[in-house]
Amino acid sequence: MTGCRLGKRALKFKDFGKVAATFVDLQTGRAVRIVAREESKQRAKERYPEMEKEPGQRRAYRELADEELFSKQWVKVELPPEEMPGYKAPRVVCAQCGEGINFKREVVRDGRALCRSCAGESYYKPVD
Repeated sequence: MTGCRLGKRALKFKDFGKVAATFVDLQTGRAVRIVAREESKQRAKERYPEMEKEPGQRRAYRELADEELFSKQWVKVELPPEEMPGYKAPRVVCAQCGEGINFKREVVRDGRALCRSCAGESYYKPVD
């Protein structure tokens, strides 16, 4: 990439149930969002109707223009400091379970720092 300065890089995965990627210039917050077009599968089927679904899609995806496969949208992304590469923050201890919490992920309730699990935002349930 001639003339391009690549500073700190980080990949963030956010599952919103869509096939999309957003590439952010961390200096400006300007970003480009790339989304897989829904109609690309249909275009592959139309281009190679005689082929099985997956081989036909693979072949068509190699040949279709980027504009036929993806849509592009310029967006602005505001990332809080804790989302930036290399971010450091004090580690706090959950007032309820005693486990450590990194990167300002605690929830403060009634002046007490709680981990998200103790605050009722857990992705798991303890079993006996």
